[in-house]
Amino acid sequence: MNCFFLALIVATLTLASPRLVCAAGAASATNQVHTTQGLVREIARDGHKAVIRHEAIPGYMPAMTMEFNVRDTNELSGIAVGDTVTFRLTVSEETHWIDQLSKVASATNSDSVVKPQITPSQIAELKPGDFLPDYELIGESGKTVRFSEFRGKVVAFTFIFTRCPLPDYCPRMGSNFAKARELMLANTYAPTNWQFLSISFDPDFDKPAVLSSYANFYRKDNADRWLFAAAPISSLVQLAPRLDLMVNREAGGSISHNLRTVVLDTQGRIYRQFDGNQWTPSELAQALVDAAAAHKGD
Repeated sequence: MNCFFLALIVATLTLASPRLVCAAGAASATNQVHTTQGLVREIARDGHKAVIRHEAIPGYMPAMTMEFNVRDTNELSGIAVGDTVTFRLTVSEETHWIDQLSKVASATNSDSVVKPQITPSQIAELKPGDFLPDYELIGESGKTVRFSEFRGKVVAFTFIFTRCPLPDYCPRMGSNFAKARELMLANTYAPTNWQFLSISFDPDFDKPAVLSSYANFYRKDNADRWLFAAAPISSLVQLAPRLDLMVNREAGGSISHNLRTVVLDTQGRIYRQFDGNQWTPSELAQALVDAAAAHKGD
């Protein structure tokens, strides 16, 4: 076990928030509960996820297409893709779930058709060791940013959009990046040639001023080695399929997506990809350290 990893464990324990630990025990006192209606787009095979294009939830989020957690699979009994349902959304500090699903209208042929992905499927997915092609992004300052600007640094980048409120999706990516950056900054054994990059796939809404305000919530006014940017559609349609990032758009600005977080080595090659939201800040920090060491002296 190297010195950094030992220090990483200590820093992880130090950075654990007592407030979050206490909140877990008192979650019912802090949960947000909303009731809304929507159209079922997809149901996971195991019944624990459902993609629903829902109406606006006043004071919480606009009309969106979101993948929701379903704790009790019996909630989906008698529900089919294309059905219109009412349901209750419960949001805690760390996660969310839906229940009390009730069908109000059955599927029609047009209802059951899922809008096509905006990314062309013929583009091959990248594997570890492959170079990431250079893409143009619009930074939070309004200036153009390219991946090639970070050559010589290891880069961790993830995808978000600022209107996503569910705590275990985009907000978790922001929180995990914040904690991973703290780990890197707190350890004297960590390399210094690293960069964090949060990329929005909602460029029409996530203009530079919106991104800057959103960024400050997670960075606490400290922008050290963490940049927020938006991917123009022209870049996104090429970048997304290379990472198996799925972004589906519907009329009215509704977006559904999966989660992808990538670590590049100092030469701009894929070192590791984290799919979903189960990875930890310490795993990301260690991947950055390993990626920096992989080509040290090249």
